[in-house]
Amino acid sequence: MKIKRKISALKMAVTACALSAVSAFAAEFPNQPIHILVGFSPGGSNDLVARLIAPELAKELGQQVVIENKPGANGNIAADALLKAEPDGHTLLVCTTGFMSVQPFLYPSLRVKPATDILPVTLVGMTPYLALVNAKVPVNSMQELIDYAKKNPGKLSFASSGVGAAGHLVGESLQHLANVQMLHIPYKGTGQALADLVSGEVQVIFDQPISSYQYVQSGQLRALAAVNPKRLVAFPDIPSVAEVSLPQLDLVPWTGLCASKGTPQQVIDKVQQAVSKVLAKPDINKRLTGDGVEVVGNTSAEFATFLQQDRERWRRAVESAGIPPT
Repeated sequence: MKIKRKISALKMAVTACALSAVSAFAAEFPNQPIHILVGFSPGGSNDLVARLIAPELAKELGQQVVIENKPGANGNIAADALLKAEPDGHTLLVCTTGFMSVQPFLYPSLRVKPATDILPVTLVGMTPYLALVNAKVPVNSMQELIDYAKKNPGKLSFASSGVGAAGHLVGESLQHLANVQMLHIPYKGTGQALADLVSGEVQVIFDQPISSYQYVQSGQLRALAAVNPKRLVAFPDIPSVAEVSLPQLDLVPWTGLCASKGTPQQVIDKVQQAVSKVLAKPDINKRLTGDGVEVVGNTSAEFATFLQQDRERWRRAVESAGIPPT
């Protein structure tokens, strides 16, 4: 019994030392520049959101915040880089709907498992899509787009930031719901996809206003609808999909910040609190809201609960669109 008590006491002492070490580390965090990985090319919505908040986040945390673009495989290259870095909070990931909530149902054999390998830090904001077409496409509404696609099966191509991205799934869902055929063209990010949309190489995209609305303002693209249950506050003249007989197409993507498994909770909380303060700053909040982003900035626990519900929503969307897992 004495030996067991000694072993138990030793275990308690070791645990206490480990907890003390973690607390000390968290108190010192950050002690070097923070790298935020973006799994897409520069110019897309997730990249723009990251670059908008990075300078203010650096002020809150007292360290430089560096944005690193690692495009490819719909965010998996960036996620792989995250898992190879030390799980100490100095390397973070801009996590997205496509990577966290869609891909597990399309590619269950992927090496990176979002549900277990990636930890939620905070949901930065909901980022509803606009249904956009090149201005030379002879349509002015979602119904006209559907009618045109039905008369010209396979003639229209729609772009996305990658196979399995949320924009890809929205396009597939539209085809399923409206019984039309379009050709999917995947890219490594929204920036190049938008460039090809503007030039006419592709005709349709579902993208967030923060990266695309400038082209609507210049007359190069035309916004047909907001892929949202209701009209966006920043764009009240654009009808929602619920108004154009497509209420089931209310698939709303989001942008979040995540860390790798093993990152101390105290560090995650410290980053989350800093991001929340940044999002509450009037100039940042106004900019994001004006770009159609519904700002959130919730806790890691709240983000985790949201992810459980979100994955179920996108699982149903994958099944209804008839996209088989590979």
